[in-house]
Amino acid sequence: MGILSYDRKAELTAFDETKTGVKGLVDAGITEVPRIFLLPSPENLNSDQELSLPTIDLKGIHEGPIRRKQAMEEVKDALGSWGFFQMVNHGIPVDVLEEMKNGVLGFVEQDTEVRKQWYTRDRSRRRVVYNSNFDLYSAPVANWRDSFVCRMYPNPPQPEELPLPCRDILLEYSSQVMKLGCSILELMSEALGLQPNHLLDMGCATQLQVTSHYYPPCPQPELTMGITEHSDAGFITILQQDQIGGLKVLYKDQWTHVHPIQGALVVNAGDLLQLITNDKFVSARHKVVANKVGPRISVASFFLTDLMTQNPKVLEPIKELLSEDNLPKYRSTTGKEFLDYFYKKGLDATPALTYFKI
Repeated sequence: MGILSYDRKAELTAFDETKTGVKGLVDAGITEVPRIFLLPSPENLNSDQELSLPTIDLKGIHEGPIRRKQAMEEVKDALGSWGFFQMVNHGIPVDVLEEMKNGVLGFVEQDTEVRKQWYTRDRSRRRVVYNSNFDLYSAPVANWRDSFVCRMYPNPPQPEELPLPCRDILLEYSSQVMKLGCSILELMSEALGLQPNHLLDMGCATQLQVTSHYYPPCPQPELTMGITEHSDAGFITILQQDQIGGLKVLYKDQWTHVHPIQGALVVNAGDLLQLITNDKFVSARHKVVANKVGPRISVASFFLTDLMTQNPKVLEPIKELLSEDNLPKYRSTTGKEFLDYFYKKGLDATPALTYFKI
């Protein structure tokens, strides 16, 4: 039977209605990847170029202008070429990182019936949304991961709105990531030749969404993806990944594996940052391959703009960065318009940014 001749919608619905995600399939002992997850052609798991993502040491950036300027120049170079970097000595203690990963495991590996109570596709009513593939019904293929999303700022959830296994650590981790993100955005502002608070004043840290991903071990990793090739929608993403690896970044038209560094965090620019910097910083495409081993845990903290419908902030290329030789490349938009388009489109190799080009 050809791949196109089956009732895909019915199989997606049946999978969704189990409310147990990919973990439920693995728990059931499957040995083959179901059709809804199959890539059009197998993924080459060993096609990386051997390059290393820039690693930036943040030690001492608040203690003296020389050290700060050095880090700022490194941020400028990394975001102008790669759109990604790893950072060490970022100030979030290793035990907080470990506890966050353990909290994700604790949530996903709790009793199935308890976990199912959090499963929903309605992003509007709940602070915590657990499901498998936010774009399950719009994407060409389903991805081998389950996720839960928590909107942590500007209005942090009440403790009882958060799942018990990760309740305390989510609040602590979010608070530390928010502080770190604001420091990074100040460095980025300086790297653009602007006042340190410029990006913060524009609203680049108005919303924080913490998305925890759980990638179960996959029996046929070359036949599916952990996350399809895409670029992020927001301003910046701060990513914690475990030691299993699987994240790849597209650099100079070749895929490069992001080797995990113990205790490091990954930072990348999102589409909205590329839009407001008029391409000075690039939102690189990236993906996550499936693994035979696992589960792999990652925690992505997305820094977003306000999504108010009344008096929304207009987002457009920063006027101070424009000139006769550097005219605006993108039309103005709002955070809500941009994210609505991103969610409707789902994850694929075409950046959402393309739709906003002048």
